[in-house]
Amino acid sequence: MTTLVTGARGAVATALIGLLREQGRPVRPASSAPADPSAVRCDLRDPSTFTAALAGVTSVFLYAEPSHADEFAATAAAAGVEHIVLLSSATVLTPDPDANPLARSHLDAERALAASPVRSTLLRPGTFCGNAMGWSRPIKAGTPIGLPYPDAHVDAVHEADIAAVAAAVLADPALGARPYTVTGPQSLTFTDQIDVLSRVIGRDIAVKRITRQEWKAEMADYIDGPFGDALLDYWQSCDGRPAELTPVVEELTGRPARTFASWAEEHRAAFLG
Repeated sequence: MTTLVTGARGAVATALIGLLREQGRPVRPASSAPADPSAVRCDLRDPSTFTAALAGVTSVFLYAEPSHADEFAATAAAAGVEHIVLLSSATVLTPDPDANPLARSHLDAERALAASPVRSTLLRPGTFCGNAMGWSRPIKAGTPIGLPYPDAHVDAVHEADIAAVAAAVLADPALGARPYTVTGPQSLTFTDQIDVLSRVIGRDIAVKRITRQEWKAEMADYIDGPFGDALLDYWQSCDGRPAELTPVVEELTGRPARTFASWAEEHRAAFLG
């Protein structure tokens, strides 16, 4: 009953691999460039890597790479895979997701699985707590964090909770074959999150409001224009508007979702200069 876990170096996959091993479940970590000797090569952009990675596998935790998702699903079906748990995104629930580059890649992966005979479960998390790592550089440097929408709300879901939900779904077939919107326990603004980080590191963190154009210029080396515009539009839609929360984490794992404060404590060293 081996589970193939793709994207093995990612935060969610790393946590999931640990949970499955704790449960005594056979795990096959997979990555496009495996660093762990126990991992296999499975590049979701290279279908030639699929067959060997899927041999003898009964379930898969799959990152949403749409370029060859249909071929992956077909290879999985031929290999006898019974269940695929897809790490999708809550962006697919936004209005007109086909026109949203943030949502489209996840939606295309979902559609590929929907057309496959393999049973699939869709995990649609909101905003990862780990996105706050993007603020580590200015925080360590003691410079202000530039935000175009400092009062935009996010649901701040801990990556370990996404992994715990995935583990629960993989363990219990009755929980599969449906979508789950996975959120954190609180709706927090960016300013709220920065206040939490300030308390954790023990010093004030300055925030400055900047324009959309200024933010795009600052992020030009990291985010392509259309994706940057989509992010800005999303944040604008959440400005002053609390995020909708779900009880999925507690319902599937039996314990409350982790707070952003707990994530911040765990990653405190990343924000210290």
